[in-house]
Order: sequence, then structure tokens, then C-alpha cells
Amino acid sequence: MSNLLSIAVAILAGLMMTRLVKPFKLPDVTAYLIAGVLIGPYCLGALGIEGLGFVGQEAVKTLSLMGEVALGFIAFAIGNEFRLSQLKQTGRQAVVVGIFQALAATVLVDLALLVIHLVMPDKLSASQAITLGAIATATAPAATLMVVKQYKAKGELTDLLLPVVALDDAVGLVVFAVSFGIARTLQSGAVDLISIFINPLVEIGLSLLLGAFLGWLLTQLEKLFHSNTNRLNLIIAFVLGTVALSMLEFQIGPVKLCFSSLLVCMMLGTAFCNLCPLSHDLMEKSDRWVSPLLALFFVISGAELELSVFAELAIVGIGLVYILFRCLGKYFGAYFSTKWTKCSPNVCKYLGITLFPQAGVALGMAMTARQLGSEGDLIRNIVLFSVLVYELVGPMLTKMALTKSGDIHPMPDHIKNRRETKLQEQKNKP
Repeated sequence: MSNLLSIAVAILAGLMMTRLVKPFKLPDVTAYLIAGVLIGPYCLGALGIEGLGFVGQEAVKTLSLMGEVALGFIAFAIGNEFRLSQLKQTGRQAVVVGIFQALAATVLVDLALLVIHLVMPDKLSASQAITLGAIATATAPAATLMVVKQYKAKGELTDLLLPVVALDDAVGLVVFAVSFGIARTLQSGAVDLISIFINPLVEIGLSLLLGAFLGWLLTQLEKLFHSNTNRLNLIIAFVLGTVALSMLEFQIGPVKLCFSSLLVCMMLGTAFCNLCPLSHDLMEKSDRWVSPLLALFFVISGAELELSVFAELAIVGIGLVYILFRCLGKYFGAYFSTKWTKCSPNVCKYLGITLFPQAGVALGMAMTARQLGSEGDLIRNIVLFSVLVYELVGPMLTKMALTKSGDIHPMPDHIKNRRETKLQEQKNKP
């Protein structure tokens, strides 16, 4: 009962917050995150009244499965952007930009934090600096996709943005594995080439193979049904099953066989959209079904944010440096790579801004970094601080960039007038 009540309260709080922030023209994702903070353990949850808010982080974690499912559907939707017809136009640009901006963020954050290490070695170790630099690669596909869908963004920037965000996960996995392996070597003095090079490549390869196979299987089973409702039910079952299969792990000698849930679900969506002729219509129907799930996901994300990190000045200071140099790396990495691949001026100018949001993937990397012991705890807190800033500000910046580039169009006057007329008629009814 308590879990069901928490889900209902979370969705309702998110929806009410969208109305409260509407005069400020904030994206819905920001409203959901604010609602999550307010009903989280540090605000209403601190009153200890179950049903009014999340009374502790344990209460939030009981709904973590909902977050995994939501990310699966988000990744599946992003995979739909890898249609071969579109990739012929943007494929080369997406690959170059996706790799270059991620590496630029890593290099700039590494350099800035290593300077802090040299100045204050007691506050930040070299292994912590290198690990944080790797985490800087990750972006938040969920927040980006939600802003794009809410405002129905279309154009050159959006066409390039979604594949770049998707590629970030693959690039981030490799960069993090290599950097984290180096960090562990610096800490212990033992070199482990398998965890640095072999495991991340195996994870990416297995994820793509599993996703491609499941996408092919989904397409074959879809042919058995003639009702779009049944086809939609089949898609939902497949995404849920894919998320579950992605949690499997095996060990063969020193090699770890595991999957990235985001990559598997992205590949599922990519294979399905390229093999199934009806995929476009089915994806639109799937988006409508997923809407409340995404609202719940972002409210839970807001409730998970650790406001206690503001209590330590060292974390705030290092966190601000991390945020600043990661943003510089993302922006200028995207700017120069889009210039090099001859993108339009608007794409060059605004793409980097849309890559600022950071959340789930970065937090997953931060949890892995806790293997460094007490040094990992500092990494986690710095990432939590940065995620808090990025998630609240990032969606607004993404909306601004998409608007400035012309991908978000203002509502036509005739539609606006029609809506205002209908509202006025409703008010005048006795």
C-alpha cells in the first residue's frame, strides 16, 4: 500500500508543480525534479508522515525499479533516432561529435582537477581527479529527450543531438573503464589490463548483440498481430524483458560478462525501427503510454538528490570546478567538432549547451567509484552535487538552445487564439 501511495503522490506532485512553474516557462522535467526535492527526505519527507513525502532514502530506493524501467523506455525511444535514412545524413557527424566532445570534457576536467591535486593534495588525490574526469563524459539522455518531446523540437540540431547523446553512453563506458583502471593502479600499484581494456569492450559488444537480437525477434513477433493495441503490449513486454536481461552478470575467469541496460535498449529500438515498417506509428503510441512513467522517474530522481552535500565547502568548491570545466569541454568540444564536420552555424553554436545535463549514467559510474574506498565517497558526493545543479538548470538551457536554434517553434497565433476562445467559453458557461 505504501509504495502505491508513494507512486500516486509522486506523480500528482509532479503534475501540480508543472502548473506552478508554468508562468516561468520552465520545462516539465525541471518541475518534476523540483517536486521530487520538495517531497523528498530533506523537505516534506523530514516530517516523517508517510504518504506526504519520502520519509528517507530507503523509501526512495524502494521505487528504484521504476527508474530502471523508465530508463529502458527512454533508451528504446532514443534508439528510434538511429534510422538508416537519417544516419546517411548525420551518421558521420554524430560519431565525430559524440567522441570528440566526450574526450574534450574528460581532458579539461582532468587538467583542472589535477591542478587542484597539486595545490591541495590532502583534499583531492590524483586517482579521484582522473575518475571524475571520466565521469564528465556522461550526459543525461532522459532529460534531453523529455525536453525534445515536450516542445516537439524538430530541425538540424535535434537530428544531431539525439544520436550524440546516445553515443555518449558507449564512449563514456570505455573512457570510464580505462580511467578508473588507471585510478585503481595509482591507488594500489597493481596493473589490471583486463578491467581497463577487455571488460568495457566485452560489455559494449555483448550489449549491442543482445539488443540487435531482441530487436529482430520483436519484429518477427510483431507480424503475428494485426491490432496496434496488441503490438503496443508486445513492445512494452519486450522493453521490460530487455531491462531484466540487462541485469544479468557472468564471470568467466578474469573476464566479467555483463550488459549496459541503456545500450541494450537503444539497440533494441534501433533494430526495431529499421526492420519494422510500422515502427514509426508504434513508437508514437508507446510515447503516450510512457508519459506518466517518465514523470514518476524524474520526481524520484529529484527525491534522490542529496542536499546534504552543500554542508561541505570542499565538495562545493571542487564541484563548481568540475561543473565549469565539464561545461567548457562539452561546449567547445561540440563547437569545434561540428565546425570540422561542416554543420550549420546554429548547430555549432548551440549543440554544446544541450549536452550539459547529467544524471543516471554519471551516478552509476560514481557508485562504481566507491570501490576506491573512502576516496570513492568524495567522488560520489561531488557527482551528487553536480547532478543537482545540472538537473535543475540543464533542461532550461536545453530548451533555450533548441529555441534559439529554431528547432522549437512558438505556437501559431491561430491555435493560441482558438485555445483562449475555448477557455473563455468554458469560464462563461453557467
